[in-house]
Amino acid sequence: MQRRRTAAAAALAAALALGTAGLIAPRATAAVPGGCAYTSSSHRPVLSQGSTGAAVKQAQCLTNVWGGVPKLTVDGIFGPSTRTKVRWIQGCHGLPRDGIVGPATWDALYNPVPDCYDPYPG
Repeated sequence: MQRRRTAAAAALAAALALGTAGLIAPRATAAVPGGCAYTSSSHRPVLSQGSTGAAVKQAQCLTNVWGGVPKLTVDGIFGPSTRTKVRWIQGCHGLPRDGIVGPATWDALYNPVPDCYDPYPG
């Protein structure tokens, strides 16, 4: 019995040491709106038309949680349709409608409002 506790304690201590050293990433516990899981919710680079990659997929998926028709294709390419949708969401939050996904727009994407009284362009 003592041997089991010692092994368990050693394993726990090793896991804590690796986590503290940054070698093991902590598991995310917060749910992401719409099940969007292309990147970590803490990975929020500045995105604009012409950007590509997983962060763009994350932003596109999150914009689809918001509504607006048509839904964006989650393809990882920040094109004119993505820019239009981002600008609409920015307007819903009273943000500058620049079509750039920066810190304030990421916050808006992760915290969709239930109603937006700004008509969707289209």
